Amino acid sequence: MTYIIAEPCIDVMDKGCVDVCPVDCIHTKDGERMLYIDPEECIDCGACEPECPVEAIFAEEDTPDDWQNYIQINADFFQDD
Repeated sequence: MTYIIAEPCIDVMDKGCVDVCPVDCIHTKDGERMLYIDPEECIDCGACEPECPVEAIFAEEDTPDDWQNYIQINADFFQDD
């Protein structure tokens, strides 16, 4: 299990979650409209979840059905690195 960032982050990118992440696993790139959690780096601590003002962060198994595709979107973001 890992945490993921879903649709509510688009065009918000508050970055409060980045500040509390103990392993620096939340990233973005210039031109991106949201933040992403690297599933290989995430230690499942959950520190990021309560920091998100738009409630865009979910434990993978708690991701709402409408946003299940963001599990793969977060993983795919890190495939080009």
